[in-house]
Amino acid sequence: MSVESTEDLLVEGLQHIYYTEQRLLDALEELESTSTQEELQQGFSEHREETQEHVERLEQVFEQLGQEPEAAEDPVVEGMIEAHEEFVDKDPSDAALNRFNIAAGQKSEHYEIASYGNLAPLADQAGYDEAADLLEQNMREEQDALDELSELGENFDYGELEA
Repeated sequence: MSVESTEDLLVEGLQHIYYTEQRLLDALEELESTSTQEELQQGFSEHREETQEHVERLEQVFEQLGQEPEAAEDPVVEGMIEAHEEFVDKDPSDAALNRFNIAAGQKSEHYEIASYGNLAPLADQAGYDEAADLLEQNMREEQDALDELSELGENFDYGELEA
């Protein structure tokens, strides 16, 4: 597909964030299952449910644009997932893995916020006001998830990590 217009750029970005959200459904399940802190597990579980809603909203956006929902692989997401898998393979302590999972979640939230922060104005500029609103709603929820992860990181008990 040739990218020559605001709408083309929007569709291209939507395909990448659609892929991202779908891949993160599995990644969030992995983060939940590898975390041992109950509050962290619950946070990943709740965000997984929100992520499913994000996928559904993205499908609504595609529909509003008259497009079939289509995912385009995103190497950034694949890199984040691969980095987590490599860390898990190092057999870290539970505390180290919990802290790494917080950081991994924060990284993905920052990436998603940046993606939605770019897509919502594109939708608005292309005249898709309802689509822009849906994208902004996803962005706000990603920001809320980042805030929760940041709080967990700030309150992390580093005493659990061996010196």
